[in-house]
Amino acid sequence: MPVCYNHASMMICKKIISTITAAAAAVALFTVSVPVALAGSDNASRKAITSSRSFPKMNTARKDLLKETVSVSSDDSESWGGVESLNVPETKSTAEKKAEEEAKKAEEERKAAEKAAAEAARLQAAEVSRSRASAATSSTSSSSVSNDGAVNAPVSANGAGVVAYASQFQGVPYVYGGTTPSGFDCSGFTQYVYSKFGISLPRIDYQQRAWAQAHGTKVSDPQPGDLMWRSGHVGIYVGNGLMIHAPRPGKSVSIVPVYASFEYYRII
Repeated sequence: MPVCYNHASMMICKKIISTITAAAAAVALFTVSVPVALAGSDNASRKAITSSRSFPKMNTARKDLLKETVSVSSDDSESWGGVESLNVPETKSTAEKKAEEEAKKAEEERKAAEKAAAEAARLQAAEVSRSRASAATSSTSSSSVSNDGAVNAPVSANGAGVVAYASQFQGVPYVYGGTTPSGFDCSGFTQYVYSKFGISLPRIDYQQRAWAQAHGTKVSDPQPGDLMWRSGHVGIYVGNGLMIHAPRPGKSVSIVPVYASFEYYRII
């Protein structure tokens, strides 16, 4: 506090005191107003950062995926039978199917044999008729050959004559190495038949093939009387897809459908 000694000094002192008092009042006023301003400022800041969020209303219908309605109806007027009335399709065992296939195959072979026998009988009858006509017009015949028991000798040196003559030996049993009507093997049968027509075939099947290649003609359109060959077996083509041969042990000379791929040779 300044010391005032005179009037002038007192005036100066009053001014100083007034200034100090005003300054103090101003400081007090500022001290009170700052927190209020800050508070107001804080409130303003809070209001400024306040945000809100809204979501659009969804109108999708809810689906209950776990609920399923099944409607089953029946006619009360229907007459329901027992198990015995059910129409259950019949099934066949493998053995039954195999038996049917074998029976069908046997029937086809039987029909083929009947057809072959009829064809052979027709050819034989034609040959007999031809033979009688030849005997009536000529006292000698270059084709006259001694008969083998009840077997008619061939009279025509052509394919039909070969088939007709060979067909007479149906039923002769297969005999390995056999070359006579008491028993034939495959090559013994063909050798014997063709020999009656002046054709001397070798004894073994592959030798007969070699002879046919050298003395005959290999053909792709077989005709009755053609020699048939495949590895290990020979026979004579009858016609209409049939052949006559001595098949194997336990069988006999017979006419059957051609059952495999053969080579055909025209040797007569």
